[in-house]
Amino acid sequence: MLPSNESPEEQEQQTAAARRYREASAERKEIEKQLAAGVRYPDTPERIARRANRLLERGGAPPTAVVGSVHAEALDMPETLERVIGLTKDLQPWSFLPRGARAAATVARISILRDGLERPHGTGFMVSPRLMLTNHHVLPDAATARRCFLEFNAQVTIDNASDTAIRFAFDPDTFFAADRHLDYALVAVTPASDGSLAGERFGWNRLSVQQGKLVQNEPVNVIGHPMGRLKEIALRDNALVQRLEHFLHYRTDTEPGNSGSPVYNDQWEVVALHHMGVPNTDAQGRILRRDGQLWRRGVDSDDTVDYVSNEGARISSILKHLATLPLDPGRRALLAELGPESGLREGVSVGPVETPVAPAGPVPTAVPVAPTVPVAPTVPVAPAPVPAPAPQEAATASAPSATRGLKGAPNSLWGGGRRHLVFLHGRSQQGKDPELLRRGWTGGLNHGLTRAGLRTVDPEHVWFPFYGDRIVEVIGQHEALLSSYADAPAAAALEAFAARSAEGTYEQLVMEAAVTAGMPPNGQDATENLGSAVIGSLQGALSWLAAKSDVDALAIATIFRDVDAYLGDPTVRKEVLDRVFEEIPHEGELVLVTHSLGTVVGMDLVANRLRPGMKVTLLVTAGSPLGMNAVTSRLAPPGTVRPDSVTEWVNAWCPTDAVAIGCPLERVWGKLTEEHAVVNASDRAHSIEEYLAHPEVAKAIDRFLTQPAG
Repeated sequence: MLPSNESPEEQEQQTAAARRYREASAERKEIEKQLAAGVRYPDTPERIARRANRLLERGGAPPTAVVGSVHAEALDMPETLERVIGLTKDLQPWSFLPRGARAAATVARISILRDGLERPHGTGFMVSPRLMLTNHHVLPDAATARRCFLEFNAQVTIDNASDTAIRFAFDPDTFFAADRHLDYALVAVTPASDGSLAGERFGWNRLSVQQGKLVQNEPVNVIGHPMGRLKEIALRDNALVQRLEHFLHYRTDTEPGNSGSPVYNDQWEVVALHHMGVPNTDAQGRILRRDGQLWRRGVDSDDTVDYVSNEGARISSILKHLATLPLDPGRRALLAELGPESGLREGVSVGPVETPVAPAGPVPTAVPVAPTVPVAPTVPVAPAPVPAPAPQEAATASAPSATRGLKGAPNSLWGGGRRHLVFLHGRSQQGKDPELLRRGWTGGLNHGLTRAGLRTVDPEHVWFPFYGDRIVEVIGQHEALLSSYADAPAAAALEAFAARSAEGTYEQLVMEAAVTAGMPPNGQDATENLGSAVIGSLQGALSWLAAKSDVDALAIATIFRDVDAYLGDPTVRKEVLDRVFEEIPHEGELVLVTHSLGTVVGMDLVANRLRPGMKVTLLVTAGSPLGMNAVTSRLAPPGTVRPDSVTEWVNAWCPTDAVAIGCPLERVWGKLTEEHAVVNASDRAHSIEEYLAHPEVAKAIDRFLTQPAG
């Protein structure tokens, strides 16, 4: 929208942005002076340290490049941290582009119906399966949201042809929250006619309240619909100029229509919500033109304004504001879907979610709508309540958790209703809501299906057995860590887990994984790791795994602890298998999708616990440790013979996933139906949602799920 057509709120926002820019001029001049003196990142040592640590922990900087860079010459600690950050600025891995494309899929153009015409109005992006974030000045109230609609895929294809835009409507009655100062609006999106959610089809951005996502002078990237055009990306000559308490100022090319765009770092984490350009002003706060003269509202065009910066609200500030809102349990549960790093899940009481879901029709995907056809309202039906989590109780083996898994409704398209899709989760799911987990898995799968041009899946049709709370109760929820290792939790966990491994399986798992990952035989070269202690050969193996993968050391240590506990303790094994067996279908065929520890549980299940006559049409393993001898030798029965009940087997593994370090599985188990090496996001190498979002994995699931009944 041109400045001459700005609303009073937009004018107010622009005035406030210009004032903030003027008031920060002294600090900005100091930053510019440091840059001119050759300081690469003019930020505080604490912020630089947080940024470097985040990059190292999440794989944002390639471990081999880090080691090579910091050992090339003698560097002190500040120089080392800056060198780590610089690696991500100078050179990007190949995955930067497909991950950027994945982020771009979450961005939509917002248009408004005004005077019988459809007019581009702004940009928004999905931040959960059901919620979209944009600016307050784009959607100031629920009434405005009802007059607007959003279009995904409003872009050109790889061949520069216009893509087919897919429309969704807003549903502000289900959720609408906004703040004028931070200039944000968070609004629910109406499901498509088949009940599928926008975020599950196009993906969503995982927001984080944590610090360390960006330092001053690091690059930023903006994706949006400038001037209402098809989707564009600004990623050249862009950088964070200055950080304010609640806002960021950055240098990048944006235009009206970019309002509501996500501002990303180079790891495609959202750092800010873009809301406007900052104009140059005189001492009285009046906007200046590029020629230095006063800009005249209603007379001069926008391209004559002397814009000196861009401004966006910090995501951490938006999340903190959302956490203070007085919301009913249903809306608070919707906020919880933003994920664990949003800081919005603690103390959540999950109740009925008032999201109207259209009944599934014969067409399983949203129907592309021609640009001149208005959006028809969705007729709401009674919402399905989300099960409330059980109250926490003392963790004892004699008091099984009340949190149970979810049954899937039959789907006539899947073998006439006799074929069932079952998701079997891995470790660290305790205390989580199975409904949110099922939606997360389905969202990842639907992302892959959409990229493959295939039908999406309704979460209500998916079976989701849940043993997350039960395994923790049996293992023992609180494992005491030695206080002397308070600054090295991974080392402390490693030592504690190894001491509790009755058969020594834990040490075998860690050492075998490290050797498979290329650790030298004596292990000495593997014992050097920035910022961590060296505790014997086992710690050296863990450090090696963390350096060779995109999974942090504590996560690796805990994952193998759970595998060890399951394989080595008959009580744990029985309790987990009993729980899973109770919560899966007992007739028909299964398409069983397993992840992490769930791949080991799943192998035991299909080998020993299925009822006679049942078959597994397809077994999918993702991020699996089934390629390690320490695992296969303890299966029941031991060895690498595929169970007779499994007809087809597809494996997906990521080379930077430490849990799948023994892959590919074909070299251990023999020929599989398919095996795919995939590239997951560097900070989510072991994520099931990442695995399922790959088209080749989703395509295999769809093929065996929808094939005619045999």
